[in-house]
Amino acid sequence: MSAARPILIVDDDATLRETLREQLGLDGEFAPRVAGCLAEAEAALAPGEPRCDAILLDIGLPDGDGREFCAKLRREGTRIPIIMLTGADTEQDVVRGLDAGANDYIAKPFRLNELLARLRAQLRVFDNSEDAVFTIGPYQFRPSGKLLMEPATARKIRLTEKESAILKFLFRAGGQAVSRQVLLNEVWGYNSAVTTHTLETHIYRLRQKIEPDPGNSVLLLTEGGGYRLDPAGGRNDGA
Repeated sequence: MSAARPILIVDDDATLRETLREQLGLDGEFAPRVAGCLAEAEAALAPGEPRCDAILLDIGLPDGDGREFCAKLRREGTRIPIIMLTGADTEQDVVRGLDAGANDYIAKPFRLNELLARLRAQLRVFDNSEDAVFTIGPYQFRPSGKLLMEPATARKIRLTEKESAILKFLFRAGGQAVSRQVLLNEVWGYNSAVTTHTLETHIYRLRQKIEPDPGNSVLLLTEGGGYRLDPAGGRNDGA
């Protein structure tokens, strides 16, 4: 299973905020963090803070308008999904929210299952978009383009579809080891007759492409009967 996806909930209603944090984190699919105002949200999204995969954003906050904050994030280059949560549900309100850059707009009170379905849908769209870029060692990984870019040298590494899928799944595992069988099922499909030898061959080729020293892996590690991705490995050793 993939690691829980970090979600930021920004709402000044403490009861709703904590209810959402509890419910979204219930089965391990999401790892919610919370903010009660725009200042707290800005601090949570600051450079150097843990990554956030999506934002649930209230409009009426004590220190500003969520729509203006959304527009500011978009101007600054934030591309992750933003879903507005608000009691203002007239057509004009919805249009203003979407025009500010929100991906979706959900009126309060809402059903939790509907919120979850919309959140999952926006994450699926984002994961397959040109905007999805992940940092792995010295590289910027763009799954949609099956491409690794190394900004320091302007080098580009082309990946096959399976290589890209392996990296993406391991990245989403959040540094946890993934067994060979799980990786096979996720990348090749549960009904596939592909063997672990095929996976091992792909891992070998990936290491030849991305490791500074393929014989001494720092990014793509063998661990616990499977593999683990250390996105910081290639930066920690000065490569």
